Amino acid sequence: MNAKYLVAGITGTALAAMSLSVMSFVNAPKKVMSSNESDKPTIVLVHGAFADGSSWNKVIPILQKKGYRVMAVQNPLTSLNDDVAFVERAIAEAPGKVILVGHSWGGVVITQAGNNEKVKSLVYVAAYAPGEGQSVESISRDAHEARKIPNVPGLADPIVTDGYIRLKEETVINHFAQDLPQQEAKIIAAGQGRFHVSTIGAKVSNPAWKNKPSYFIVSDNDHMISPQLETEMAENIHATTYHLAASHVAMLSKPEKVAEVILTAAQKE
Repeated sequence: MNAKYLVAGITGTALAAMSLSVMSFVNAPKKVMSSNESDKPTIVLVHGAFADGSSWNKVIPILQKKGYRVMAVQNPLTSLNDDVAFVERAIAEAPGKVILVGHSWGGVVITQAGNNEKVKSLVYVAAYAPGEGQSVESISRDAHEARKIPNVPGLADPIVTDGYIRLKEETVINHFAQDLPQQEAKIIAAGQGRFHVSTIGAKVSNPAWKNKPSYFIVSDNDHMISPQLETEMAENIHATTYHLAASHVAMLSKPEKVAEVILTAAQKE
């Protein structure tokens, strides 16, 4: 058989199968949620720099067992606008109210993206919570240069390649996730996202915490963001504040405690 007709036949068969599959999906009976399920907000989890959505893998099953829909956003970490767009897409997919949770850099993202009317509250986990016109860079400069808050060692020696920042494996082990087993920390180091340098200076234009209830988990053993600075930011946004004896990745070392705070926020909305 002529190769051209063979390829055409395969392509036509594949397209027909795909069409049948799509039609079957569209026409399939939809799952009907109970009134209890439909009343619960969707919990949207936003990871930080040097991470991805898997950083929530220990928290997600706890929330799901309580009957909540959960989405972990995969931020590209290329710019504030790009990350906000990904979060807004997740918010749009949620069928009702949303509890928006951000870790680290993810706090900047939810501060901007949280203005969506579907978002009912914000949860910051060892995160930045900038005010209007603030960025990670301006917050850090004011804290450590102007006000002399002692700095933390985690960002002292990053690797920068083609404008993207990542952490050395030893930094992840000793400062990013120092309360996790070493092998687990090595897995985090291997899978870390690359964080574009432009994000550090990206400014928030309209902080959602001004109009939304906020909750803040301060990691008291954080080596990436000063715990003192976290506490100050929590006070500045008038958040309900919790302290955990945890590293920067509290959601991995203390998942039950982090889930407890998220559930508190969800149950009050």
